[in-house]
This record gives sequence, C-alpha cells and structure tokens, in this order.
Amino acid sequence: GIEQLPPGTSRVLDLATGRLSDATPWWTPQLAPTRAIPRAEAAAQLREMFLDNLRLHLRSDVPLGAALSGGIDSSAVVCAMRKVQPDQPLHTFSFIAAGSPLSEAPWVHQINRHVGAEAHTVSVTPAEFANDLDDMIVAQGEPFGSTSIYAQYRVYKLAREHGVTVSLDGQGADELLAGYHGYPGARLRSMLEQGRVLDAGNFLRHWSGWPGRGVAGALKAVLAEFAPPALHQGLRALAGRSASPSWLDAGQLRESGVQTVLPTVEAMPAPRGRRLMAALAGAATRHGLPALLRHGDRNSMRFSVESRMPFLTTGLADFLFSLPENHLVSDRGETKSVFREAMRGIVPDEVLDRRDKIGFATPERDWLTAVASQARDWIGQDLGLDFLNQAEMLRSFDRMMQGRMAFSWQAWRWINFCRWYVRVFEGLRGAHP
Repeated sequence: GIEQLPPGTSRVLDLATGRLSDATPWWTPQLAPTRAIPRAEAAAQLREMFLDNLRLHLRSDVPLGAALSGGIDSSAVVCAMRKVQPDQPLHTFSFIAAGSPLSEAPWVHQINRHVGAEAHTVSVTPAEFANDLDDMIVAQGEPFGSTSIYAQYRVYKLAREHGVTVSLDGQGADELLAGYHGYPGARLRSMLEQGRVLDAGNFLRHWSGWPGRGVAGALKAVLAEFAPPALHQGLRALAGRSASPSWLDAGQLRESGVQTVLPTVEAMPAPRGRRLMAALAGAATRHGLPALLRHGDRNSMRFSVESRMPFLTTGLADFLFSLPENHLVSDRGETKSVFREAMRGIVPDEVLDRRDKIGFATPERDWLTAVASQARDWIGQDLGLDFLNQAEMLRSFDRMMQGRMAFSWQAWRWINFCRWYVRVFEGLRGAHP
C-alpha cells in the first residue's frame, strides 16, 4: 500500500475527513520553442542564476560543506561557494579510488588548493566494502544498480564524522545541462527533423572524437530515437541485452503477471527540433535523476546529513530548457557548453576543459574480485525463489571472476538482490510468521 509520489506533484490530506487528494502537478518542464538568445548573454544569465542559487543554499546555522568528485559539476559548486563566501571556512568531502585509473585525486586536490578548502578524503578497501554492504542495502531499502552508491555512502559518513551536517551536491547538472555523453541520439534527431543533414554529419564527426565515444554509438542512439518499441526490443536483444537470461525462469514470471520485456521509456512530447530538451526533461522527471536523488537522500539520511542540490531549482531548469540546443551540447560535441562558459573565472580552466567524465565511479571489479569467496556465499544462499536459478547465477559469477566471461555490472546486481532479499524479506517473515 506504499506508493511513490511522482516528481513535481503534490497531494493534500484533509485533516477533517482523512481524505487524500489525487496527485496534482505543481511543476512540469516547459519545452517551449527556442529562446533567441546569444550564447554569451545566456552564459552571463546562467552565471548569475547559479550564484544566486548558491547563496540560497548556503543559508545555514550549522556547519556545512560540499561533496567534491573533481568533475565539472561538483567543482563548480565548491568554487561558487568560495566566490559568494570568500572568507568562510570551506570543507570538502571526496571519495578517492586509490590506485585505480578511475581515481580523480589530482582534480580534487587542484580544486581544494584553488579555493583553500579543508579537504577530507576517504579511500575504501574491499574488506570495508563487504563489511558495510548490509547496512547500506538496508539504508537504501531497494536494490540499486551500481557500487557508486557506496562511494556516496562513504562520503556522507565522512562528512558526519567531521561534524558537518549540511552538504551541497552537484546532482542534477547532467540532466539539466546535457552531460554524460551529450544525448547524441536526441541531438542528431533534432537536426534531422529540421532538415540540417550536413550539420548533423559535422556534429557526428566532432562528437565521436571525444574520449569514450564513437560513430557506432551515436548511430545506435539515433536509430533508437526513430525505432518503434518492437524494433527497439529486437535490437537490444541482438546486442546481448536479453530480458530473459538463463538464470531467470521467464515463463514462470510471465504466468505471475511480470513483464519480461526490456523496459522502454516513452519520450516526452516536444516540438520538432527540441528532442534534446525532451530527453533532458524525461531524464530529470521520469527516469534517471529521480532514482539518483532517492539514492542520495537515503545515503545522506543514514548519517543525518542534509544534502542540498543548488542545480535543482525550477527557475534554473525553466531557463535551461528554453535555450537553443547547441548552447547545451555544442556543434562540436562539447557537453554543458554554456555552463562551462558561465563558470570561466570561477572554476579553473583545466577543469572546465575536461573531456572525460568519471564522477563517483568505483573500482567495482577489483572489489568484487577481492571478496569473491564471500560473494559466492551471498549468491548461493537459497532464497527459495522458484523463478531464480541461483546455480546458474553462480556459474556465471565464477566465469566472470575467472576471466572466462566478460565482467559486467550484472555481478554486483546479483549480489545486491540476494543480500537485499535476505535482509528485507527474511526479516519480515521472522517478524510476521
């Protein structure tokens, strides 16, 4: 009987009758036609709006700090904090993937030196990860897809250990500013809808030259934009993303009313040539960001830390969704383009000019390999679920650990589900025979 309130909606409880109203929206993304505004003017407005947001989010009568990953978003938050409060003590909290290519330690140290912050960092051993696992899973309340959530968990724990109970976070910038890889499918679709075929070709050439990108990936993304759901399902299956892997009894699930097709997300309606904005609005309100915010809220509340998100105000979102799409993802494939320009002089150029993205990435494979024996026990504990073939899960896990099968995020999700089920449902059965 527990339901989740959709983003941007409210319900009213009548205290006299006990009646609860239906959910009604108080804010929805407006994907209006493009505002004709020069890039320099948009950057100036964005700069002032962001600094105003920081001022509002810094109101506090208790010590506050910031989660710092070293990327553009969290660096902008930290540097803007110093800009609006030049004389205040500034504490930052960072997860460092020590000894891993995923480590952002140099960027974290550069930002801390730039603003004169008191830096607090945490690195994690596989044993610590294993010891904290159950506590984190209980705090989250439901399975989650990546061990990056553990990095965030440890950052909030670190803040609490140093007496900081309010933390500013860069969450939401990717969804409002077209981060990640820049949503190439939606960006290309907008151009093609406007008949800008040559521009689309030039964009594809420039975009694919960035680290971690390629022409094939962009073409897959734009094909997915135009493909009907049935074709989309078939293409994903051909790519090896089966909704019915060998360790699931799909027939039994279907008999129980469970859908065994890969989920598709219906795009938000948008004017022609505004497909990028529709994709961002969907990521901000329907999929992606809502889950990330829930993860962050559970992690921060586990340690009684209030996490504040200065990017996530309706005024800033409305402004960004009104801009020309090439202000967010430039014609040369630069993500968050207008924001990088807006932060010149506040954030070091070396950070603003970064072309990679790591975030709170963790050395997941190293951790799971180090605790493989214990992980096998977790996966092998009989859950009594007929639809789940745990013996096949174990065989696949062993093949991954032995290098006979490509390592993937699935290993963590097997562990996460099994531990979640034991801690939550076994506990409930014990309390309610």
